[in-house]
Amino acid sequence: MAGGDDLKLLGAWPSPFVIRVKLALSFKGLGYENIEEDLASKSELLLSSNPVHKKVPVLLHNGKPICESMVIVQYIDEAFAGTGPSLLSSDPHERAIARFWAAYIDDKLVTSWVQSFRGKTEEDKSEGTKQMFAALDTLEGALRECSKGEGYFGGESVGLVDVSLGSLLSWLNATEVMSGTKIFDPIKTPLLAAWAERFRELDGAKAALPETDRMVEFAKKRLAQAAAAATASDN
Repeated sequence: MAGGDDLKLLGAWPSPFVIRVKLALSFKGLGYENIEEDLASKSELLLSSNPVHKKVPVLLHNGKPICESMVIVQYIDEAFAGTGPSLLSSDPHERAIARFWAAYIDDKLVTSWVQSFRGKTEEDKSEGTKQMFAALDTLEGALRECSKGEGYFGGESVGLVDVSLGSLLSWLNATEVMSGTKIFDPIKTPLLAAWAERFRELDGAKAALPETDRMVEFAKKRLAQAAAAATASDN
């Protein structure tokens, strides 16, 4: 890390948006202080650092806060341009394409996955699952185009889109375990399936991604809490 730079990350370990920032920091080779937040009792530091949304992640760079995961990732790439690999291309068009697909992941894949996981009815969950697989099919095509025959959305090396999608891997793997449904299907989306295996083996990913078993345990606990709360409200 550049001399004199102080980085602190306010986060919560299960959050895919926090994981996204950890991946960027890891791939760039940047050291930072991880400050785990209790989201049921948010710290004054978090509330004062992100007074608009009051959410994690927040990156503090020399005391100055940066909020929203994709904003933070791009800030890291720009602020530490001389450190580690670049996550965004120097070509303006390629940067625009990467930002488009990163936004697509949040708008289409994350939204549908949340619906499949937290839908109020089985019909809601089923529709979410359908939309999630439709988004993955679209991303299979995006990977084919963006990779240019190389291993990542960023080409030969990891880029913004890889970080964006990679941040979901632990949760998607946990969903596979809990549902018994293969999300990265080697038959339906062979490029994405190979990409996911390749990404997980990167040292930067290993350092940032939570273990699937830990995520499954957390998800089961959250689902049990939600079910108990729903039962209590019905009584």
